[in-house]
Amino acid sequence: MMNITPEDIEKIEIDLFLKALHARYGYDFTQYTQASIRRRIRHLLEKTKHARVSDMIPKLLHDEAFFQSIIYDFSITVTEMFRDPTFYRSIRENVIPYLKTFPFIKVWHAGCATGEEVYSLAILLKEEGLYDRATIFATDFNENALKKAKEGIYPLKELRQYTSNYQTAGGKSSFSEYYHAQYELAILDQSLKKNITFANHNLVTDGVFSEMHLVLCRNVLIYFDRDLQNRVLKLFLESLAYGGFLCLGSKETIQFSEVQNAFKIIDSWEKIYQKK
Repeated sequence: MMNITPEDIEKIEIDLFLKALHARYGYDFTQYTQASIRRRIRHLLEKTKHARVSDMIPKLLHDEAFFQSIIYDFSITVTEMFRDPTFYRSIRENVIPYLKTFPFIKVWHAGCATGEEVYSLAILLKEEGLYDRATIFATDFNENALKKAKEGIYPLKELRQYTSNYQTAGGKSSFSEYYHAQYELAILDQSLKKNITFANHNLVTDGVFSEMHLVLCRNVLIYFDRDLQNRVLKLFLESLAYGGFLCLGSKETIQFSEVQNAFKIIDSWEKIYQKK
């Protein structure tokens, strides 16, 4: 008899779970890093009070509400406005002057989660006089997150941190001009939404956005294995116009990827690149 450890059995169960998820709903997580998937599934086990991963498979196949809760858990929605403020300061200093040379600009924010960082970019573009000539596509595969993003309503208690981030990012106005408070909520100004199109897009399976001047994708690639990272980076490369910018933020890089030589480095710390 083969000597199979509990960890081996768990891996078999996780593989079966992911295959069922893909076969039933078309969502493919097989190229996410093993550590990331294992962590999320163990969290799901704890939350749903199931003893084993295999116990969740029948419910996954027959209960669409359960599937929706899985997608929400599997999608990383940890975010905040002007997160990592030096990233936005670098965009303001290194990217915006180039974008100002165009009569219009197209932006793709991939993996937009609940929208805080999309609206941060909208504020930045507005302050630089670019918003009215910008078209912003904000995408995610998580429908619940997209719904929150479209609403643009966030807990008022978060605004102290957001205001601090905005100021550190080089904000040129008072952050309070961009929202109004109602009860315990901050409702973002409607003018920030008019040029943003929110849409469902899965980086694992869906195609390119063409002739983008700016592509942002932050804290997403770190959850993908090397092959999937290369696929997605090629997708971004194909989506960018000549001279367009790819902005990843400090936690990710194109170094050692298949597209490395197609870009020049604009900011080595914030991982901002320009298509050659």
